[in-house]
Amino acid sequence: MLTYALRRLLGMIPTLLLISVVCFAVIQLQPGSFLDQFREDPRVTPESLAAMTRQLGLDQPLWAQYLNWVRGIVTEGDFGYSFANGRPVGSLIWERLGWTVFLAMLTLLVSWVIAVPLGIYTAIHQHRKRATILNFLGYISLATPDFLVALLLIALVLNLGGTNVGGLFSPQFIDAPWSGARVLDLLAHLWIPVVAIGLEGVAGLMRQMRASLLDVLHQDYVRTAHAKGLAARRVLWGHAARNAVNPLISLAGLSLPGLISGTIIASIVLNLPTIGPFLYDALLNKDQFVAMTLLMFSALLLLLGNLLADLALAWADPRVRFD
Repeated sequence: MLTYALRRLLGMIPTLLLISVVCFAVIQLQPGSFLDQFREDPRVTPESLAAMTRQLGLDQPLWAQYLNWVRGIVTEGDFGYSFANGRPVGSLIWERLGWTVFLAMLTLLVSWVIAVPLGIYTAIHQHRKRATILNFLGYISLATPDFLVALLLIALVLNLGGTNVGGLFSPQFIDAPWSGARVLDLLAHLWIPVVAIGLEGVAGLMRQMRASLLDVLHQDYVRTAHAKGLAARRVLWGHAARNAVNPLISLAGLSLPGLISGTIIASIVLNLPTIGPFLYDALLNKDQFVAMTLLMFSALLLLLGNLLADLALAWADPRVRFD
């Protein structure tokens, strides 16, 4: 398995290079330029505009801009500078990466803890009224955008007299040192983004678990286990559910990029300090080095998520082996 993992890691290098070329080309095909906002300002002289163009490196050919960016990453770990504020892209992303990963992992964990039992319940009680209601609520959750759920939760909290909406902390705790009061304030704010971002994931995982378990329950080895006189609970958890969860492990790897950068609108609505709104602003302003780095980061997460999902699948299912 170690050889397989190393081979996959080495295979990521040409894949990421190809993705970087595609990202750069797509950003360049976007109409307009970062300097357009200054061209419309009568206070900016043509000489100042030309100096800014040289300073940002936009006077160079496109292939030279791309090669300089890649060379900086490979040789110095330098992802370039943001056009908007002149700060290094790496430090700007690092400021938001911690909370982004924390929210993503927490949402993924909560989704699994809720969705897997609900999926099992709706599968083994598929014709009962409660299971039908849960399936109907799952369809509604899948069809409801996360930003709409966020707005509804904010309205609910405000109507009930609460104030813990927007962001992850109250104003007095944003830059305060960690303490018991700050942790409690974080928990008071945290449930809204977790519910808003994770509701669709819970519904999707529940539906996937239900469909997978229903398929496994009709397999021959499950019938054989029942025929041998094994307890129904042991058959369910030791045979059926253990194999039915395999498709969910594969989906977990694919969900990482979506949790980190795919909830842009909900993050904007909730004013979350995550990468999603940062990527949106970079694409809107054509801050090309920031946008390219974030897109590459999402691609890397997708590749690593697939690898981790494959390794976890091999660990969970002895039938899966890698040469």
